[in-house]
Amino acid sequence: MQDQEIFDVGCAAGAYDMFHIGHLNLLRRARERCRHLIASVATDESVLAQKGRRPIVPQEERMEILRHIDVVDEVVFHGADHLELHAAHPFDAFFKGSDWKGTERGERLAAEFAQRGVTVVYLPYTESTSSTHLRQVLEELIP
Repeated sequence: MQDQEIFDVGCAAGAYDMFHIGHLNLLRRARERCRHLIASVATDESVLAQKGRRPIVPQEERMEILRHIDVVDEVVFHGADHLELHAAHPFDAFFKGSDWKGTERGERLAAEFAQRGVTVVYLPYTESTSSTHLRQVLEELIP
């Protein structure tokens, strides 16, 4: 972690559905890069709008899980607009998994945040597991 900028306030936003090791890895890595870490949980409605399906674990339960993760200082919720999230809960760095890097959505988000002085930091994506993968396994087990 040498020579990496440490930010005052960082935000790691996600659905955090079916909390797994990839989520924990992201939060741990984000916390290493900031003094105060906000975990922002996507609302059930925003997950439905973005992914076309509701999360398996309801929003309030996902938030409660994150409240008990020791590297998280604050838990909030967000809708589809990350700029509104920033306006309501200002932060210097926005942490996303490296799977967002180079995507149209990731580039647009980075450009919008740059105009506000927010740095987007891409952290290594844990490829061994994902909520999408877990959902696929569940759908195979429970048709």
